[in-house]
Amino acid sequence: MAAALGIDPARVLDLSASLNPLAPDVAAVAGRHLGTLRCYPDPAAATAALADAMGVDRQCLLLTNGGSEAITLVAGELGGHVDEPEFSLHPREGGPRWRSNPHNPTGRLAPADERADVWDEAFYPLATGSWTRGDPGSVVVGSLTKLFACPGLRLGYVVAPPELLDRLRRRQPAWAVSTLAVAALPDLLETADLTGWSVGIAELRSDLVALLDTHGLAPLASEAPFVLCRQARGLRSRLAPHGVVVRDASSFGLPHHARVAVPDRAGLARLQDALERSAP
Repeated sequence: MAAALGIDPARVLDLSASLNPLAPDVAAVAGRHLGTLRCYPDPAAATAALADAMGVDRQCLLLTNGGSEAITLVAGELGGHVDEPEFSLHPREGGPRWRSNPHNPTGRLAPADERADVWDEAFYPLATGSWTRGDPGSVVVGSLTKLFACPGLRLGYVVAPPELLDRLRRRQPAWAVSTLAVAALPDLLETADLTGWSVGIAELRSDLVALLDTHGLAPLASEAPFVLCRQARGLRSRLAPHGVVVRDASSFGLPHHARVAVPDRAGLARLQDALERSAP
């Protein structure tokens, strides 16, 4: 989009990727560890730090190259199926039931009595203020990309019984998680404020829903850092000339829907301006 508009990519407000709008400056944290780029990665300390933060056994956690690798590893080993609509990277060839929680794209949390074999909890900490639902016997895939707003750093994880993790490690390429990522992760965890972030995002989401509703986009109730709009035909094309990107939900099988990430206060003001300038 930036190339098409002839603008700096940093000037694009990307509301197609649902990243934590309250995350710390990941560049400042990663910048303290640039010297480690001369070394091969050793994920042991980062794995221990994340497991301790999440309250899970260190032998039950595997760091991955983003949430996408976590999904790929588990899907390759177990297979799986989903109840549509669901995130496009989840398997659909049969096998265990997968479920994103909160649901992607609707943003609703699973009821306490709902069961899945594999939970995708990429947005769970931002929705609830807790690291994981922790269902006994279920596998969890997660994405620190969303939590710390660092898609370029590539950090994800799998929580599963040790025997399954051993099989996943055999599938994982050597040095899958970069030296910079494993070096920065303990410092990033020190900045984590799950409770505060979830409360702050809920407040921002409420204002986002009110804004979208004012413009007739029919936003659905959500507990995630994004909102699905039911009456959003042409919204992506409408906002694009103003440097604002939203997620076309056609890939979820939901034509004329759009998923809009919760932005920070400055992003809300910019979205409001773009909606008003582009109003039919």
